[in-house]
Amino acid sequence: MVTPTSRPVREVLTWERFGVACRQLAQQVADDGFTPEIVIAVARGGLLPAGALAYALGTKAAGTLNVEFYSDIEQTLPDPVVLEPMLDTVAISGKRLLVVDDVADSGRTLALVMDLMRQHGAEARSAVLYTKPRTILVPDYSWRETELWITFPWSAQPPVVPAGR
Repeated sequence: MVTPTSRPVREVLTWERFGVACRQLAQQVADDGFTPEIVIAVARGGLLPAGALAYALGTKAAGTLNVEFYSDIEQTLPDPVVLEPMLDTVAISGKRLLVVDDVADSGRTLALVMDLMRQHGAEARSAVLYTKPRTILVPDYSWRETELWITFPWSAQPPVVPAGR
């Protein structure tokens, strides 16, 4: 039972488990026979998983697409918004892409990005560390499913501020 002074139960991903998760996720992609030419990170949450997957899959080319949707825990904007700088969409036309994010929660961010990649002529597949049962877009590759809010190692602490504040 959650009381006003207790914290809700969370899925906690440690740095060590992150390494294991990325290797297992990369193995899923490799076992499927998919060889991406470019790994695309959905920034910010997908930056670290995308880098780890690119290394694990031996993919040198990587890019990012900045999308804002979550404004706080369980709080979102009305719709996901693509932010600058923009991805070079000319460079992805006709390429095999692996789009990587940390979680497919509602799935709306991932759906937006996958639609954009396909509109620009790319063969795109998606990979996430976690999938929530409520997602509107089930990723092609996922490490785990959870209903819990997830604490990722890169966002477990508040932002750094200048000393003395």
